[in-house]
Amino acid sequence: MVHLLEQDFGTFKNEIVKKYTWQTKSGFKVSIISYGATIQSILVPDKVGELNDVVLGFDDINGYVERNEPYLGATVGRCANRIRGANFQIDGADYQLATKDFQKHIVKMYVNTLINVNWKSVVDGYKVTFSYLSKDAEEGYPGDLLTNVTYDVTDDDVINVQFIATSTKKTVINLTNHSYFNLAGHNTGAEEVYNHVISVNADRITETTPQSIPTGGFVNVGGTPFDLRIPIRLGDVMKQGQNLFHDNFCINTYGNKDLNFVSRVSHPRSGRYLEVYSDQPGVQLYTANFLPFPDQEALGRYLEVYSDQPGVQLYTANFLPFPDQEALVGKSGVGYRRHGAFCLETQNYPDAVHHPNFPSPILKPGDIYKHKVMYRFGTEKYNYPQVVSA
Repeated sequence: MVHLLEQDFGTFKNEIVKKYTWQTKSGFKVSIISYGATIQSILVPDKVGELNDVVLGFDDINGYVERNEPYLGATVGRCANRIRGANFQIDGADYQLATKDFQKHIVKMYVNTLINVNWKSVVDGYKVTFSYLSKDAEEGYPGDLLTNVTYDVTDDDVINVQFIATSTKKTVINLTNHSYFNLAGHNTGAEEVYNHVISVNADRITETTPQSIPTGGFVNVGGTPFDLRIPIRLGDVMKQGQNLFHDNFCINTYGNKDLNFVSRVSHPRSGRYLEVYSDQPGVQLYTANFLPFPDQEALGRYLEVYSDQPGVQLYTANFLPFPDQEALVGKSGVGYRRHGAFCLETQNYPDAVHHPNFPSPILKPGDIYKHKVMYRFGTEKYNYPQVVSA
């Protein structure tokens, strides 16, 4: 039996922000807030029944309003991921999107219109539907876009999410959820993320420039660090490249238009696992590369060693200027840092509006955009063999 609780989660622009919490018989508990239609927490039992929160987030509405530049847990749109130049054409008309500096020197990005708003919500049994009307020309997009996101938590510890949208004009759309997962617990950082074991059902990725903009081509994953078809420890594959991962994997569907297996991630020490299924052609695997660098990593990048016989001079560049590396302070005062989580964002291919060989992101008046994704959580109740010291 699933229990659903409705609470207030503060206010935004004089509106009450709602928080909905589902709980199942296993203790599995999911909380979603109306601000940004955001997944705020997911508590999952480990193999001995201990609950831990496995998504990054904030304890109060101020955190989401003032500090959520990484979009922790939010519904992202109107168009998730990259759009080259933050502009596009539809039927010969040019559209320039509002932009902001994303990670400052990294790349200039368009604004996501659905995140910093308080969605309306309706409860139907154990389902909660969040709705938002994005008006014509908001952040540069054409058409009035009505978006519904429905969350349904079932007693087998599954979160079902469905995105539905309609528009009054031809527009670009690609919605997703941007939750940052760490199955060891949101407070355990990169050390435990590296211990996750991951597989992704994809034979290729979309090829990109160094700025993560698709070229329109594809790269076969065989023989590359992107070959995640066989389960592999995440840390072992991430060490093969400095910026792994921030890439769109093209999901193998075998012609199936319903839900397809996307990815499985497990954390052996806790026994927790996450399986993702979706009807979308791609998934963005992102390992939180742009969260703040740990202090020791920042130091390591500037380490210089000088030596003249018979001694060694070690200098750690104490007087060089350092970038701001303060942690992003999240729930329970935890400092979130680089590689402290991973995202699996089911989606259309990035920048599809500029590539006719990609699935079309154009939504026409009278048509309905639909996107389903299922997050299945569970626990493997195995035990490690005893290690006997010699």
